[in-house]
Amino acid sequence: MADPRRWQIGLVGYGEVGRILAEDLRQQDIKVAAYDIKLGGEQGASLKQHAAKFGVVLAGSHAELTAKSDFIVSAVTASQAVPVAKACAAAINQGTWFLDFNSASPGAKQRAAALIDGAAGRYVEGAVMTSVPPYRIKVPLLLGGPGAKELAPLLNAIGFAAKFASDKLGVSSAVKMCRSIMIKGLEAMVIESFTTARAYGVEDAVLASLAETFPGINWEKQGAYFFQRVIEHGRRRAEEVREVAETVREAGLTPWSAQGTAERQAWVADLADEGLFGARGTREFARSTDWRTEADRILAKINRAK
Repeated sequence: MADPRRWQIGLVGYGEVGRILAEDLRQQDIKVAAYDIKLGGEQGASLKQHAAKFGVVLAGSHAELTAKSDFIVSAVTASQAVPVAKACAAAINQGTWFLDFNSASPGAKQRAAALIDGAAGRYVEGAVMTSVPPYRIKVPLLLGGPGAKELAPLLNAIGFAAKFASDKLGVSSAVKMCRSIMIKGLEAMVIESFTTARAYGVEDAVLASLAETFPGINWEKQGAYFFQRVIEHGRRRAEEVREVAETVREAGLTPWSAQGTAERQAWVADLADEGLFGARGTREFARSTDWRTEADRILAKINRAK
């Protein structure tokens, strides 16, 4: 369809990003359907409740969702980007747009594109350039691939903030991945630095030194935010940074920094899954405005294990 407001939009992945997109699209009375493998698990009830509240139709499989969609957004974990493309390619209709929202390496995006395009769909890679929640559907989005220039104005007509980057697949993802080396790495370094400083009782001196060197950053506030995001989304971030590491390898370098970042993010995710930071799903989880609260929890666990 030429008019994107008349599209039947299918969301593969009904996590935080999928639900935000669904809410903003439904506010425009655009038809939205979704599928998530978690619908059959312990999170299924809350996902179904959200869908009912916003008028989102839930599909029973990738194929069911794909066959009924004019435009598909894949917003899953990084490791599932290619498997989801394969699952959707089996049922995609000719000419259906497939926007890959996932934080995957250029090589993974190219493999996903081959599956979708080979089934007569229209694959476009999307690189989400910052955290989605503050911007919601208007999060800065770089598009790449042969159909990217055509898709960009269609997306912007329904509220996205999409920008054409290149007609070559992999360019947008390379921008995203290289940025993530810094951003996700900084998150991991802050957690490691601040928690270690807290253990030695030198956090005030460390923060003062950082403020002198980087006066444009509020390290107290930024530190709390980094702890919050990694505690809540460390598992997804670890998967993304493993894709970052693959991107570095594809360039011919050894991803020493990215590998360490992935390990630290996954380590925090493990602690969160153990309940160290409270119960997931509660209003207090990963919302402490003082990073010291979370650092002390980590240190207490380490000391108990000695």
